Amino acid sequence: MDARTILVTGAASGINAAAAAMLRAGGHRVITVDLRDADIVADLATADGRAAMLAQANGLAPEGLDGVVAGAGVTGFGNPALAVRVNYFGAVATLEGLRPLLARSSHPRAVAIVSTATRLPTSRGTVAACLAGDEARAAEAAVADPDTAYASSKYALARWLRARAITPDWAGNGMALNGIAPGGVHTAMMPGVEHSDAFARIMANTTPKAVARYADPEDLAEVIGWLVTARTGYLLGQIVFVDGGTDAILRPDAF
Repeated sequence: MDARTILVTGAASGINAAAAAMLRAGGHRVITVDLRDADIVADLATADGRAAMLAQANGLAPEGLDGVVAGAGVTGFGNPALAVRVNYFGAVATLEGLRPLLARSSHPRAVAIVSTATRLPTSRGTVAACLAGDEARAAEAAVADPDTAYASSKYALARWLRARAITPDWAGNGMALNGIAPGGVHTAMMPGVEHSDAFARIMANTTPKAVARYADPEDLAEVIGWLVTARTGYLLGQIVFVDGGTDAILRPDAF
C-alpha cells in the first residue's frame, strides 16, 4: 500500500518501537506516543493524558490517519490499577478517540495489542467493570484481585474489540479493527527468562511454545505492519495469536 500515516502508542520500546521502525522503513509516516521519547508525550493512564494525546494527534495529522496501533501496555506488577487504566481504558480511548481521524482515510485500519494472557484466570468483577466503562470500579476490582489484573485488562480489551469491530461505527465505515496476542517476547516486560530457572518454569506453564525460542519484537512487528497496511478490509474482529504455538497448545480444539 502507498505511504500511510499511522499512529503507534507505547512506541518508545519493545514491540511497538519495532513496529514503528518497520513501518518507517516501509516508507510510512509514523506518529509515536509514549511517556517519553515520542512525537506525542502523554500518559494514557489518565483522562487528561488521553485528551492531550487526541488533541496533539489532531494537530499533527489534520488530514487524518490511515492506521492506529493501540500498543501501550503495562504489567501492573505492584500497581494493578495501572494495568486496567492503561491496557484497557487507555487503549479504548485511543481507538475510539482517533476513529474520526481514521474516518478520513480510504483504507482505515486499527490494531490493538492484546495477549495470550487472556487465556489465564481473570477477575469477573474487573472485566465487567471495564466493559461497563466504569474505570474507578475496575481499578478497585483490580486492586482487590491483583494477580489477575493484567490478564483481566487484556481479556476485557479482546472482548471490547470483538464486539466493536463488527458495528456500523467500525466495519460499517470500512474500518478494519483487529488485535494481536503476543506470547513470550524478549522485551522489558519479560526480562531475562533464559537466566532464571524459576521464571522459565512459570513461562513454560503459562505460555508454552512449540518453537525453540521466544519471539523478538520484530516477529510481532511484521504482523502488526501487515494488519495496519493491508488492502483487504474483510479481515476484522480477529485476535491473531502470534505466540509460537501457545494458543494451539492450550486450546487445541478451540478455533
